[in-house]
Amino acid sequence: MSVKKKSKAPGRTPMPEQDPEVRRRNFLEVPTGYTPEMAMQEAGRCLQCKKPACVAGCPVSVDIPGFINLLAEGDITAATRNLWSKNALPAVCGRVCPQEIQCEELCILGKKGDPVAIGNLERFCADYEREFGTGELPPKAADTGKRVAVVGSGPSSLTVAGDLVVKGHQVTILEAFHKPGGVLVYGIPEFRLPKEIVAQEVNFIERLGAKVACNQVVGRTVSLDELFEQGYDAIYLGVGAGLPRFLNIPGENYTGILSANEYLTRANLMKAYKFPEVDTPIPIGRDVVVLGAGNVAMDAARTAMRLGADRVRIVYRRSREEMPARLAEIHHAEEEGIEFHLLTAPTRYMGDARGRLTGMTCQQMALGEPDDSGRRRPVVIEGSEFDIDCDLAIVAVGSGANPLLTADTPKLRLNKWGYIDADPESGKTSMRGVWAGGDIVTGAATVILAMGAGRQAADSIHNFLTWGW
Repeated sequence: MSVKKKSKAPGRTPMPEQDPEVRRRNFLEVPTGYTPEMAMQEAGRCLQCKKPACVAGCPVSVDIPGFINLLAEGDITAATRNLWSKNALPAVCGRVCPQEIQCEELCILGKKGDPVAIGNLERFCADYEREFGTGELPPKAADTGKRVAVVGSGPSSLTVAGDLVVKGHQVTILEAFHKPGGVLVYGIPEFRLPKEIVAQEVNFIERLGAKVACNQVVGRTVSLDELFEQGYDAIYLGVGAGLPRFLNIPGENYTGILSANEYLTRANLMKAYKFPEVDTPIPIGRDVVVLGAGNVAMDAARTAMRLGADRVRIVYRRSREEMPARLAEIHHAEEEGIEFHLLTAPTRYMGDARGRLTGMTCQQMALGEPDDSGRRRPVVIEGSEFDIDCDLAIVAVGSGANPLLTADTPKLRLNKWGYIDADPESGKTSMRGVWAGGDIVTGAATVILAMGAGRQAADSIHNFLTWGW
């Protein structure tokens, strides 16, 4: 496609979106994407800095000015090829990465106005290439004969697989669930990341040459030692951190209380949102409370609204400034009618004679001195207890390291929280020939940080396969 380069636009080109009153009851994607004209206009705002700070803010070091310049010149295919050289999942990253605190935060235009919409442009390139591109794959190195097992198929693992296949190694991805994608398919809702997009990104990795084997529970169906016996030369562990956390307050066993992990897995991977076409059971609350204020909490709250709730409330023990969710997700939730009860913490659940949830007792909090996370610690205001009604409570206060694999592998050194102890620069673990990265090392974090860990590990694995440990 050839489009004349646009002049520098004075303001950021907004992304069209569904109307909040319409989208709050459907699972279609909220932003509808740039047109080519919008993308060219936004790309034309880039100043093409000689020392681009935006690249330093990207965990996978995308050549941001390079792909944007190609896009501004109208060569969308070349822009996408440029993206693929550093990022195997541009359609995903363009949708779910926190650009506002990474690449876009460092854009020089943001010092006096709006930064370039880097994420929106990344999404446009990937979407356009998927719909109109030739399907041509990037070049690959000659086959080295080395075999790598990648355990898990989330963003970290897909990055490792894509990088190593291009470098000439034979890669097999082993996924415990019946579909690949990890948190991209079980955790992130359709309205934020359509599963068709994830499937096509995975298909790109497969077309490059990686093999995907689902229903493979490594640590149960096969051990790491057995993988080595099968002829694999290296193993990467990108199994995520999917062990739900609860609050351990009285009444937690009432029917109607569940983890966000289970709730979103049922809604997303198991497609409960498609009832009656798909009959996966999921609790449908009329008065829903979500505990927590991260992206997972926003996803759960917005899913509950779409499944038919009359009222959905976010209950969070800190203030708005400490909410870890992306600003865009908070904004979208508010537009869709989600209520926020801040500086509020539950102390016990209440239920009826049948053991079903009817409400919870909460107390007001105030912010004290900062804790280890750097956020101000919430302090109880004595005598501030009050009750709220609810028939469904979704707990989204974080997750821990699932011990399914690590309990079966004593040679893997763990830290005090049960996460795999891996070198932060290379991903090397205490077990020879085994690397790890993503949430199973850091705890729950962002998609792009997991991808950054995968990129570092892939480089280290390649060096190992080429020159030895």
